[in-house]
Amino acid sequence: MAHINRKYIDSHWLLFITKGLVALAFGAISLFNMRRDIPYMITLVGIFLLSFSILEFINALYRARQKTGWAISVSLAIIDAVVALALLFTITQDSTWHLYIIAGYTFLRGFFEIIAGFRATIDPTDRFTWVFGGMFGAIMGIIVFNSGDFFVRFFGVYLLIIGTCSLFYGVHNRAQKIEDRAARRESASLAAKTRKRREKAAKAKGKKIVKRSK
Repeated sequence: MAHINRKYIDSHWLLFITKGLVALAFGAISLFNMRRDIPYMITLVGIFLLSFSILEFINALYRARQKTGWAISVSLAIIDAVVALALLFTITQDSTWHLYIIAGYTFLRGFFEIIAGFRATIDPTDRFTWVFGGMFGAIMGIIVFNSGDFFVRFFGVYLLIIGTCSLFYGVHNRAQKIEDRAARRESASLAAKTRKRREKAAKAKGKKIVKRSK
């Protein structure tokens, strides 16, 4: 049974499934959409980041209720919202401005995921998923920065990868929780049986002492 520290990576598995589906949807639109209108593509990215921000705020509420810490989720939600608004309110600006914002966001998000992978879990599958997604994000941040007018499409490639990683992690996290629940039930059952055996042994020993004293 894998041990997972109570950090961002221990969020509800359904969050990762939802984020994965959202990322895949927007990634496919950004990559395969035939329109080359930069303002239109920037609007898509802004809406995507706002969606991520809303999901992170929901995650923060869930984690606050579970008392597993909400600061990281709130911080990510604020960053996503700020970047989204920075894109949406500067649509008429030169595309170079949007390129810098998206490249910086992609690189920093990837860097965070690498740290989360190494510090938040010791499970090899979880760690590989997060570190792989983070390394890809950091690399894509550099590629986006040097991609010229195609930066939104390269960002779409990044979304497809992190969407796949998020789906995989969500499914694996769900399986871990089921395994953990079963292991806890088994442990509780063994503990109850052990307690009953000890109680029976103590009663039998007490009866022997009473007989000898008579």
